[in-house]
Amino acid sequence: MHRTAAFLLLLVALMLPASGATAAERLVRPGAGELAAAVAAAAPGDVLILAPGQHQGPVVIDKPLTLDGRGEARIDGGGHGSVITITGEGAVVRGLVITGSGSEHETIDSGVQLTKTSSGAVIEGNRILGNLHGVDAHGSRDTVIRSNLIEGRQDRRMNDRGNGVYSWNTRGLVVQGNDIRMGRDGIYVVLSRDARFIENRFTRLRFAVHYMNTHDSEVSDNISVGNHLGFALMYSDRLMVRGNISLADRDHGLMLNYANSSDVTGNLVRGAAKCVFIYNAHKNLLAGNRFEGCGIGIHFTAGSERNGLSGNAFLGNREQVKYVGTRDVEWSVEEQGNYWSDHPAYDLNTDGIADARYRPNDLMDHILWSQPAAGLLTGSPAVQLIRWAQASFPAVLPGGVVDSHPQTRPVEIAVPAEIAEIAATTTPAWQNEQIDDFDPLAAH
Repeated sequence: MHRTAAFLLLLVALMLPASGATAAERLVRPGAGELAAAVAAAAPGDVLILAPGQHQGPVVIDKPLTLDGRGEARIDGGGHGSVITITGEGAVVRGLVITGSGSEHETIDSGVQLTKTSSGAVIEGNRILGNLHGVDAHGSRDTVIRSNLIEGRQDRRMNDRGNGVYSWNTRGLVVQGNDIRMGRDGIYVVLSRDARFIENRFTRLRFAVHYMNTHDSEVSDNISVGNHLGFALMYSDRLMVRGNISLADRDHGLMLNYANSSDVTGNLVRGAAKCVFIYNAHKNLLAGNRFEGCGIGIHFTAGSERNGLSGNAFLGNREQVKYVGTRDVEWSVEEQGNYWSDHPAYDLNTDGIADARYRPNDLMDHILWSQPAAGLLTGSPAVQLIRWAQASFPAVLPGGVVDSHPQTRPVEIAVPAEIAEIAATTTPAWQNEQIDDFDPLAAH
């Protein structure tokens, strides 16, 4: 009985809160050294409420701690290093204006920097303004970056600026609902896994999203307006890319470069030089996308194989497909092809599938791609005779894209009124931003 009573007393003691162990809210007033001292003195779990005004940074958070500015407090780094550095677990940074990082790319000076010992941090509802990089997640785990305004610097050429969000070797990163402007790339991610980039808006940037060696991740419901390039997915496998919108991005709305085994569905690209550029990318599914008003609807090259295209709409592109090959490549899946605005075929049995297959290119296209000077002869009788002969005698056609089951109705993807207004009133970055225009893929 004595042992039983002792056990029960011990159990009750463990259930009671320890004296002084409960989290507390503490008010931090502006002043030199006040914020750093408050962070050092805080207990794990404490919430530091920053009073309105400017607080002195930089500051390092190495414990579970919340900094809450309630939309009225500012932390300024004084132009040195990163303004807030998170090295511990469970930190929360919210409701702050974060400014004044340093300018060194070597140390990735940022508004908020999360190191490889950081995990479970939440960066939300902040205005991260004028820093070299906005948020740098460098080896962190399970970080959430959401509902922030991240506005980069403009005092350098675009390629010399920092990124809105820079992710290196992260796991479980979520970047959601942010408005990212200026700087270099909206999100630049490399050597990472299990990331989710969803519902973000990108304007006045080089690339909206720039993927390098990032696998098993999601890019969904993002909006890119007027950037040099929308969504550049490179050297990455098993991606889910769905519901994104690219409007008036200059070069490519969507680029798959060595990207494999990915699903690209329900995206809208409008008004780029190339709606889609697929370069040495394999075993991808492109379905239910809408590509319209581009110089080239889709440029498909460099041995890209075993990709499935079905249910996409190609509307009003000056050139629907650019593909050079010596064999036919079928662009339909399970007898479901794509919609082509320049395909005049009938559908006599009204099954939604045109009665004649579609072939976007002929021999003259191949000649024009390899010998641009031949474009001067495009309207000549000789060229028209060659085109007529190929249309009348298909056996003389070269290899190329064939859609044996073209659809008669395009997929509809609406642009929200708010986004249409932004697109109409936003000056594209490429109209007046200085950038190094070297593109290693441009010659392909």
